[in-house]
Amino acid sequence: MEKNEWMEQITDIVRACGEIILQADRGKGCIDEKAGHANFVTTYDRKVQQELQGRLLEILPGAVFVGEEEDRHAAVAEGYAFIVDPIDGTTNFIKDYHMSAISVGLARDGERYMGVVYNPYLNEMFTAVKGQGAYLNGEPIHVSSEPLSNGVVLFGTAPYYEELNRRSFEMAYDYFKRALDVRRSGSAALDLCSVAAGRAELFFELRLCPWDFAAGSLIVEEAGGKVTTAEGGALSLNMPCSVIATNGLE
Repeated sequence: MEKNEWMEQITDIVRACGEIILQADRGKGCIDEKAGHANFVTTYDRKVQQELQGRLLEILPGAVFVGEEEDRHAAVAEGYAFIVDPIDGTTNFIKDYHMSAISVGLARDGERYMGVVYNPYLNEMFTAVKGQGAYLNGEPIHVSSEPLSNGVVLFGTAPYYEELNRRSFEMAYDYFKRALDVRRSGSAALDLCSVAAGRAELFFELRLCPWDFAAGSLIVEEAGGKVTTAEGGALSLNMPCSVIATNGLE
């Protein structure tokens, strides 16, 4: 099957799973806590992940599936691997704050190969295939050409890792003094896509898991941006790491 057919099938599946989110009853009975401060999972995270796993593996039956709501995660160094966050921005979802997304990355031999991020509330589908550019609802997107001094900075507070909280806000304050303003949305996947679409000039978070950035980071790069760790290294799909995404001018 051609890769553009894969993308069409993946986006169809993701869009259908978006309906699960839109029709959800976010009552308190659907919420569980995981390890870490303010780290929640809902029955809908599990429901969307189960649906994604079943349907994505029909496209690539031999692929590995790495979903956030699994207790153990398979290695992704060889072959194809779906790296999935069923609801990125779970706290937003619980609060009915419409900044949540389904994030599906497809890796090939440990390298990011395809990315899909979908905000069902806005019906915005961000997509990218390695070497083929980035798109929003089928239209090409590109990072901003503005310098940071005329830009907006997005950031995540690493809320599950208390040892990183203060440093996160100190970095945000430093960027605030250098940019027009800062924003905190609660979804790393959507923040990365905002950089890709030229809506912001920089995004950072000091610890993210691969399912948070596998799709969005590729979309940034295919839109002409740059993504590294805070130390300037390459991202790893095998472990949590820091992430800084820019339009390449910072």
